[in-house]
Amino acid sequence: MRPSEACLLLALVGTPALAAPERVVSMNLCTDQLALMLAAPGQLVSVGSYAQDPALSPMAEAAKALPANHGLAEEIYLMDPDLVLTGQFSAGPAVAMLQDLGIPVQILPPADTIPQIRDQITLMGDLLGRQDAARSLLARFDAGLAAIAHSHKGRAVFYDANGFTAGGQTLTGTVLAQAGWHNIADDLGITHSGTLPLEQLVMARPDLIVTGARWPGRSRAEAILDHPALRHAARTPTVTTDSAWICGTPFILHAIESLP
Repeated sequence: MRPSEACLLLALVGTPALAAPERVVSMNLCTDQLALMLAAPGQLVSVGSYAQDPALSPMAEAAKALPANHGLAEEIYLMDPDLVLTGQFSAGPAVAMLQDLGIPVQILPPADTIPQIRDQITLMGDLLGRQDAARSLLARFDAGLAAIAHSHKGRAVFYDANGFTAGGQTLTGTVLAQAGWHNIADDLGITHSGTLPLEQLVMARPDLIVTGARWPGRSRAEAILDHPALRHAARTPTVTTDSAWICGTPFILHAIESLP
């Protein structure tokens, strides 16, 4: 062992384990869900308001038991948290202000793949001091994945407002692949997100079309989803996504199971 390695080992041994946070606030839809799954009773004191919307969150009922925040630094500071959880794309002025006020903030990137989802479960368990709960959740998640049949079912495409589609390196692409569907977007060189002309989709002759959830009201962006050509483009009925498709959590098992 080199001297530098020995010094590092001594430093680690001599460092006491950090105490688990007692007052945790989450201000991001995806961290909300992981925290709700893993936090000890009373440890999580607030979640974002979106977590209480059943159209966005599969844990809406559990989230309604907690006070909601709106991602504002002032309201979160008054909750006296010793840890704030947020996502990469929620990080902004509120996060900077909280950090300037000396409040620890943990920013988690999106989880779009199975390894990334597993890593975030472990990380959340470490952050909350709930490693045993995280290992238990991981075991259930892995068992659910193992129970899914991996037979090839055909060619599928995700199609949403404004002709938006998702490639293999997205959470939607992961769901399609885990369910046994080949993503047409990959054949077209779309690895992340992009747009797909309706004519090109029809010519690709997908076996399955997955569309995004509709929202109340009328939107010109969603009009393309009502085009007659889209209704007749696939051999199987179109599947519509729900809240289980939004975040990289064990709830993607429900998304996978929703596909034929």
